[in-house]
Amino acid sequence: MTKVAFICTHNSCRSQIAETLGKRLASDVFESYSAGTETKPQISRDAVRLMKQLYGIDMEKAQRSKLLSELSPVDVVVTMGCGVECPYLPCKHREDWGLDDPTGKSDEEFIKVIRQIENNILTLKERLNADAVSKNLNHF
Repeated sequence: MTKVAFICTHNSCRSQIAETLGKRLASDVFESYSAGTETKPQISRDAVRLMKQLYGIDMEKAQRSKLLSELSPVDVVVTMGCGVECPYLPCKHREDWGLDDPTGKSDEEFIKVIRQIENNILTLKERLNADAVSKNLNHF
């Protein structure tokens, strides 16, 4: 199965949300991981609260802030749009989602970013699923 890593500087908000939603919405197509170049002692309180409110998911039960060095090899790297150069992480495909950091902003702004991540996860799932189907058809 394809392994996708969601990368952000502190691995405390957007990348954690992406990992959570990837596991919830796309686990039949890809495995989701997240990590950062630095860590925070805890996941964003607003992210945890809003993910519970919107999806009934408690991110703190299954996730923690992790460093890139803790990741196993991955196939796809998705950066969140941190505006910094992420260290090289070997992969077959890399893309940047260019998401604004909602930390410290209103719930409305935060939810807008969460919904964009959800849409991006579903689009990525569609693309990776189509790629897998295409590769399987080529084996005949």
